[in-house]
This record gives sequence, structure tokens and C-alpha cells, in this order.
Amino acid sequence: MLQLHDVAVFAWDARGHGKSPGERGSAKNLIDVVKDTDAFVRHISETAGIPAENMVVLAHSVGAVTAVAWVHDFGPRIRGLILGTPAFRVKLYIPFAIPLLRLKQKLFGPGYVKSYVKAAVLTHDPGQVKKYEADPVIFRQIAVNVLLDLFDTSTRLLSDAGAITVPTLILGAGSDWVVKLPAQKQFFDQISSPVKEMEVYPATFHAIFQEKNRQQIIDRTRKFIIDRFHEPPLPPSLINADKSGYTKAEFERLSGPGSPLYLVTKASMKTLGQLSRGIRLGWRDGFDSGATLDYVYANRPQGLTPLGRWIDRCYLESIGWRGIRQRKANLEKLLRETIQKLHASDVPIHIIDIAMGGGRYVLETLKQLQEIPATALLRDYKQINIDAVTKLAGELGLTDRVKIVQGDAFDRASLANVKPRPTIGIVSGLYELFPANEPVLNSLRGLADAIEPGGWLIYTNQPWHPQVEFIARVLTNREGKPWIMRRRTQAEMDELVRTAGFEKVGMDIDAWGIFTVSLARRIA
Repeated sequence: MLQLHDVAVFAWDARGHGKSPGERGSAKNLIDVVKDTDAFVRHISETAGIPAENMVVLAHSVGAVTAVAWVHDFGPRIRGLILGTPAFRVKLYIPFAIPLLRLKQKLFGPGYVKSYVKAAVLTHDPGQVKKYEADPVIFRQIAVNVLLDLFDTSTRLLSDAGAITVPTLILGAGSDWVVKLPAQKQFFDQISSPVKEMEVYPATFHAIFQEKNRQQIIDRTRKFIIDRFHEPPLPPSLINADKSGYTKAEFERLSGPGSPLYLVTKASMKTLGQLSRGIRLGWRDGFDSGATLDYVYANRPQGLTPLGRWIDRCYLESIGWRGIRQRKANLEKLLRETIQKLHASDVPIHIIDIAMGGGRYVLETLKQLQEIPATALLRDYKQINIDAVTKLAGELGLTDRVKIVQGDAFDRASLANVKPRPTIGIVSGLYELFPANEPVLNSLRGLADAIEPGGWLIYTNQPWHPQVEFIARVLTNREGKPWIMRRRTQAEMDELVRTAGFEKVGMDIDAWGIFTVSLARRIA
């Protein structure tokens, strides 16, 4: 339809749909489908030799939400994004449908919702209606967990649309019986893309690319694609996002006065909350400290009295700490795979962690892979962490393989001079605590100086957090000051890594879209 003869077109069926494998209309969660999107794009790059910078992504309905989540969470450097009637809000027609579905899933487990959508409310084209009704691979049910994930992911994307800087075209249908147009307009208004366009076609149904008036929609889509290939290939640099822009504005707002309700919350955590060992530890050492992270990793509720243990359980089960535990699991998995990859290539394995905190993920991984002769240099600026990690290394029998020293993670010269030169560098949970980009870039350049060409960097990021305001208003950091974070979008973090001399090759993320763990290779 597009008549772009010099442009290759690649299409795929999501898992559980069309000719793809998997239980029909189902997935473990929506984030797995987002990860599939990233895998598909990387597959195209590797097999067809087309870099992401030369790609425009076109997606429709639920697929459009998946594409936006991929752009938000993975920060790809694509040329453009075209969203046909994105399903940010599905019209369910039954009052309180989402709460009722949550209750149903909790009481009865996995299930499906049968689609009410008939072909006649998707398109005015009789020929397309017949095709839809005769198509044997269309599955007219959706798993309840996927529908709920779609709602929750859309809520996250609508609240953080400002993180999107990719040139974007949204195509809306004026007579859409399936999804809500106002949510699409809300998303459009809030995205930070320097190039953003939206067209709404009156009297058009949801299946916008199969509608009777589709030629004008195709022409509009074609023009946007051609324009993207006539423009510079990349969105504006985010190196100075700490000085101006979307997350800087949020940081300034969080640094100002907040609602008095947060004072009440803080007072309750300072009093009744002290019954919880985790909350008590947070007030003592900082809620971002290595000691707090170790306690969260252990995930064993403790406290004074049964009430204290109940409070501690609620504290440890907060979404942020669940995400932290998943980040640890993702980091350990990536570290394990990288060690095994180097070992299989007969490359010496020397690890450096520039801000080890509790050091547990490196030490436990080395213990699991004790047959592989890997060594590690663990650094931290706090003596309390050095003492704790030294003790843990002794308990795990790793004293001869691990060196633990005091060091500044932002001192480029000291990082550059470490010996032996590392083949794996790790920086986890550090840069998220510092709002300015210059020291982060300095630290990354120190790692680039240190790591052998062809070596690997594992780094974390926090592109989104549902409790960022609560944390800023209520909790304190390791210095006893309000824990105010300036979030870095994944695109910003990846640009810093790229500027320092690394090429990102992979990434993982938790089911809530909070914490990412990425792998990058040191460019020669």
C-alpha cells in the first residue's frame, strides 16, 4: 500500500497471535512482548544489516502501545514512530471492568475475556469485513493478565509521555468503537518529540489501515516516512538533559514544597514505622544505602512485635523494592552469561565494580561459577561497605579471587589506572543517585579507559518510578538529606554510555518498567 519501493518492510506476529507460537491471545506479561519487539528489531539489524537509525516503526492498536513502551523503556535510536489508533484506553463498556477483572484474576487465576468486537465496527469496507470474518488465524479472546498489563502499561506511558523524543505521527479514528480518542490526544500533547503530528479522521472506525478511506491515511503515513528519511537521522542530543528538559523540570518540582499529606506519611514512618526493621535501617543508614539494599535483597520481614513484622512485610513488598530485587536477578543473569561468554572465548576474566555497595551480586555469581578462573576488584567509598563485603567474601571462600578497596567511582584517573585491566565493568544503582551528567560521563570515560577494547560494561538505569514523588517527599538518602532523584530516560543514559566509548548490545527490564540492566561493548 505504501508504494515505497526503496524501503524494506518487515512485519511480525506477536507471540500467541497469527503464525507465531505460544498460547493464543496470551503472554506471561506485556513486558515480554515489549522485549520481543526489541529482539525483532535487533534481528533485522543483524540479519539485514539495517541499523535502527534507518528504521521507522509503524504499529496499530495494542501493537502501538507495545511500540511506545519499547521506545520508552529501551530508548532505541529509530527515525520515526507511527501509531495507528493506539489502545491507551480500551472501551470495555462494563462499569468497573478493570477492578472486576483484577478481582477475577486474584480469585480464579488466569482466564480470558472474549472480544465483543465485530468486523462491522472495525471498518466500513465490506471487502475487508469479509476478509476479517474469514481469517482463520484471528483469535477473538485476550488473556485477562495481558488486558490488565495493557491498562497499567498505558497508564505509565500516559503519565511519562514526556520521555518520548522520537519523531511521532498519531493517526486517530473519529468513530472508534474500540479505543478512546482522548487518551491518544493526551499522549500527543505531552510527548517531548521535536517532530510530532496527529491526524484524526472523522467517521473512521478502529481498523484505520483497512478502512474505506484508507488511501488518504496511507498517503499521510507515506509522507511522514519520506520526511523522516529527508531529515537528520537522530533526535536531539540528551547529554544536557540534566540542565533543561522534561526530567529536569520534574527534579525541580520535587525539590520544591509538596503536599502536607507527605508530612503526615513521614511522621508515621518516623514513629510507628520504627517497629519495622527495614524502615528503621533506612532512617539510620539511608534508604539508598548498601545496607538497605542488602536487607531488601534478603526479603525476610523483621520487626518489633507482630505489627512491626507486618509493616516490614508491606515495606519489602512495595513496588520499588520488588523492582530492585528483580534488577539484582537480571544483573546476576547478565553477569553470569557475560562471564561464560568470555570463558568460552578463552579471554581472561577480570571484573571491576566501581560502587559495590553490599557487593552481593558479584560475590554470589563468582561463587556459582567457581570453576571459571575469574577475579574481581570491588570498590566503594564507604568503609562500612568495605568491611561488610570483606566479611562476605571470606564467608564465601573468595578472598583469594577478590580484591576490595576504597575508591571514588567518579575519579576518572583512578579508574583508568586499575590493574589488571578489566574485561567486565559493572556500575549498578549508582548513577541513578546523581542528577548531573558531567560526573556520570567522567565516570563512564574512566571505565572506558580501564576496560580492554572488546570488553563489556554492565550498567543499570531507572527510566521510570511510580513512587518518585513519595521517595522525594518522605525518604532520606545515605547523607540524611531528602532522596530526590532526577530520572534519566533510557535514551539519555544510553547516549552517555555511547559518548564514553561503548556500544549497547542488549537490555533487560522488570515487569513494571522501573529498572533496566544493559550490556554494552567497549569500542576499539
